[in-house]
Amino acid sequence: MSIIVYSAPGCSTCELVKNFLREKEYDFEVRDLLANREYQKEVEAFGLLGIPVTVINGKAIKGFDPAALERMLTE
Repeated sequence: MSIIVYSAPGCSTCELVKNFLREKEYDFEVRDLLANREYQKEVEAFGLLGIPVTVINGKAIKGFDPAALERMLTE
């Protein structure tokens, strides 16, 4: 399973997503939008603006929605 969390320092909602994934014991990659401008382009390719954006097996979700994340993790 591939999980990427697009995030930035100081983003409290991003921390909620990362903590949720840690609690569920999923490995994930964090991509800091402020550290690499290419990551912003990757987010925009999904038709999304803002963070956090979580990509699970190629499907993206914006924000922190535990129920939707859980569905995506079990698909």
